[in-house]
Amino acid sequence: MRIRPLLPVLTALLLALAATRSRAQVPGDPATLLAAQRVALKPLAFMDGVWRGPAWTIVSPGVKHEVTQTERIGPFLDSTVKVMEGRGYDASGKVTFNAFAILSFDPAKQAYTLHSHAMGRAGDFALVPSDSGYVWEIPAGPMTIRYTALIRGSKWREIGERVLPGQPAVQFFEMNLVRVRDTDWPAAGAVSMK
Repeated sequence: MRIRPLLPVLTALLLALAATRSRAQVPGDPATLLAAQRVALKPLAFMDGVWRGPAWTIVSPGVKHEVTQTERIGPFLDSTVKVMEGRGYDASGKVTFNAFAILSFDPAKQAYTLHSHAMGRAGDFALVPSDSGYVWEIPAGPMTIRYTALIRGSKWREIGERVLPGQPAVQFFEMNLVRVRDTDWPAAGAVSMK
């Protein structure tokens, strides 16, 4: 009977111990993690800005959908993530494609992730940067959807390919953008404390 009044105290102690252990398992303190994320994303600053140009996608065999593609990209959370929005406009000016993504770096895994939302779907995909672009892939059963970007100066060319084992890659997407201007998106317009 005397144990009953101690149960809440023991439960609280066990919960506190579990919380302390889980915090201790997280590598690095927040300042170290944030600094590592900033350093990892800094070489990708060439992506930042507003971009525009022609793009096309094969939507079904023999049917090519052409758009004017725009991208706006900028750093967020004190340059620890990169935020991206893409829009494709048909000839009438209607938005026929819209995507949103967050590019981040995980210091523990030493890996970049592209968290993407497009066409009612979402996912996390590995992105491998280079000094002038990147490659990211979507696993799709036995097939892989691979996007390869080359960004040099004010020009950005990206292609999408379907890759099946033992077969040549089949291109289904291409965009050729030109950098239009700098952007302060998405950091601009933050709500002030007053």
